[in-house]
Amino acid sequence: MHSVINDILRSTEKRILQIESDNEKGKEGKRLAKKRDIIDAINEKKCKNKIAVIAEVKPASPGKKLRNILPDDAALIASEMQKAGAVAISVLTEPGFFHGSISNLEAVRKNVILPVLRKDFIIDKIQFNETESDLILLIAGLLEGNLSEMVNAAIAKGLEPLVEVHDEKELEEALKTKTRLIGINNRNLSTLEIDLNTTLKLAPIVKEFDRNNNSNHIIISESGIHSTDDIRKVMDAGADAVLVGTSIIKSGEMYSKTKELVDALDQ
Repeated sequence: MHSVINDILRSTEKRILQIESDNEKGKEGKRLAKKRDIIDAINEKKCKNKIAVIAEVKPASPGKKLRNILPDDAALIASEMQKAGAVAISVLTEPGFFHGSISNLEAVRKNVILPVLRKDFIIDKIQFNETESDLILLIAGLLEGNLSEMVNAAIAKGLEPLVEVHDEKELEEALKTKTRLIGINNRNLSTLEIDLNTTLKLAPIVKEFDRNNNSNHIIISESGIHSTDDIRKVMDAGADAVLVGTSIIKSGEMYSKTKELVDALDQ
């Protein structure tokens, strides 16, 4: 793993200790509301020949601040993304390096009717208790031998796990789990470099697995998607949806940029 990722993990471990401390003081985990189903939403978009865009409320990447986003801002941004046709909203909740927050996620989920993904570095089941969301990101490269257990725990909690992979080994492990969603991260977590060819390489492997095993995974291409050409490239490779944050937030035009991506096949 890149040194930045290791720094984030150390910070996450400190946050987990705080969650454990709060639990010992009598704070109970959040009760989860009825899950909003992203699978049907993605399939509906595809039937309409529209791109299933998971639009992300993203204040920053490590070392790159995009904009300040407080809860009221997060809710407004997500509302514009919803109006533009996004299929779901992703909200970063990692505070130290991505400037995200649980408060942003809670504000978003109260103000939209779309499924909401919690995007964070989830390495302990106790993190499932922090807040309500419909989906939760589980990064295969971080969880390794605990991946299947974490997927099962998320499902038992009422969460839809999105298992993120960035190479064939991680994909092989993800396909052994009960996840219905495979996120292909075009960013290499060892180098932090982005290459859309990662989706082009891995998506066909998922499709072949599904044909051979009578299964049906939803493939979501993540990172490095900025234009309609990028979208068409990953969709042609077999992606069912895309997760886009930086290009939407940087544009400053949440509605128009999201709509441009949703309508990519019309151009």
